[in-house]
Amino acid sequence: MLRFAPATHLETHEVFNQPPPFAGRNLFLTDAALREAAVREGGAWTEAPLSALGEAAGSEQVLDLGETANRYPPELVGFDRYGRRLDEARFHPAYHELMTLAMDHRIHDIAWTAGRPGGHVAHAALLALFTEAEAGVMCPISMTYASVPALRHQPDVAAPWLGKLLGGKYDAPLRPVAEKAGVTIGMAMTEKQGGSDVRANSTKAYPLDGQGGPGKAYRLVGHKWFCSAPMSDAFLTLAYAEGGLSCFLVPRITPDGERNGVQVMRLKDKLGNKSNASSEIEYHDAYALLLGEEGRGVNVIIDMVHHTRLDTMAGTLGIMRMALAQAAHHVSGRRVFQKTLIDQPAMQAVIADLAVEYEAAAAMTMRVARAFDAETEEDKAFSRLAVALGKYWLTKRNANFVYECMECHGGAGYVEEAPLARLYREAPLNAIWEGSGNVIALDVLRTLRKEPAAVEAYVAETALAKGADPRLDRAVRSVADRLAGPVAETGARRLAEDMALLLQGALLVRHAPPAVADAFCASRLDGDWGRSYGTLPAGADIDAVVRRQAQPPG
Repeated sequence: MLRFAPATHLETHEVFNQPPPFAGRNLFLTDAALREAAVREGGAWTEAPLSALGEAAGSEQVLDLGETANRYPPELVGFDRYGRRLDEARFHPAYHELMTLAMDHRIHDIAWTAGRPGGHVAHAALLALFTEAEAGVMCPISMTYASVPALRHQPDVAAPWLGKLLGGKYDAPLRPVAEKAGVTIGMAMTEKQGGSDVRANSTKAYPLDGQGGPGKAYRLVGHKWFCSAPMSDAFLTLAYAEGGLSCFLVPRITPDGERNGVQVMRLKDKLGNKSNASSEIEYHDAYALLLGEEGRGVNVIIDMVHHTRLDTMAGTLGIMRMALAQAAHHVSGRRVFQKTLIDQPAMQAVIADLAVEYEAAAAMTMRVARAFDAETEEDKAFSRLAVALGKYWLTKRNANFVYECMECHGGAGYVEEAPLARLYREAPLNAIWEGSGNVIALDVLRTLRKEPAAVEAYVAETALAKGADPRLDRAVRSVADRLAGPVAETGARRLAEDMALLLQGALLVRHAPPAVADAFCASRLDGDWGRSYGTLPAGADIDAVVRRQAQPPG
């Protein structure tokens, strides 16, 4: 009989040549690009709230909450046990913990309550940091932030809501607004037959008691193909009144304390953004209050759309940063062929190229956010053009950026235990939300044609870097020549791309380390670049760019 000695260990379970856990880092202090750009554009005061959230969002607890909220997505509860309509999205406790954390850190209102320049920079940077831990909860947070300027079109309607929104805490249970510690606001705008063409909407609005007008009550009948966050306390929505397409505030609870006639037909089964309960809804004589004049609905809600477009940039920035940080962490903890991966020249080239892309995205997002603190007409005009350029370009770059970071992990990046799969599913969303590529590129063309002040502000911004780099100067002249002539709609994407790259280059030349700015200008502006990441020109200081990814706070 064969006898075997008892095994003291299992060879297959001996784990080595793997990086340590990622959690337990301050996501703000370890991000030199974001830290420098946020403080530069928003002011030194922003560092304290950003560092506080960076510490929380990088903790093992919060990173685990993000994973859990996506593993257990919300469920629609249409009816109670007796058949009464509920139309509620029910969430895992992890979601509620994340929402509490987000509102405790003032992501939803710091832009409006800071009382000093830099509020929108702080908001955008906070949203980016939180997105690194979990992106889905940032949808209701973003909508709540962005609802403020739209609500202010009708001060009498806005007063009770802004009183609970500004300074409010997360308060999930459905109750009348007067009884809540804080509120969230969603948006329900697009319909099946229209999509981005909101003027094709078919939802109708009828004045209650035959008395219409600003601030008055209406009843709505119709459907919405996308309702951003059906668990919100109220929605901004569009419907046709007698005077034309109009904007309304639709509360979940009517003034008499009853559930409003907002029926949730289903939750969207989306590629990503799993923790967020996007939905389709119907209005069944839903109670609503008119914001502004009848027929001015697009003019009212466009203020909300404008601010959510800033958040598509900030959310994209957060996804990019987490993907890059995970990639850099992984290759710094793996050895291949007697060298750490990060010390292998080919891997260094990939990380450096990704880092340059991220640096440009961070500089652009924070500069655009500063324009949202606009006190001058020039800044306001710049924000309208620059946010479209930023949304178009950053969101277009995001999916392939995340994929390349995933590839840095090898097979370990393709499994669901790693965060890269979730980030990859999340990556396309901001390109589609609030206007897909063609819509945004055409918006750029319309702004160029109708707002000379926006063109002047863009030219002035890029001119600040004049003479600093000959490659940038050539790009300035090239874009200026094209802006001087007509641009066909078929050329809208190319122009938006080139304008975005020029703005990024101008910001990096002025503010980034020379190695980063030089690599960007040589590759993105001068054409000395391949067709995938890891193809920077031979003269790029790759080592300096990569070292910055591991730079300690200072």
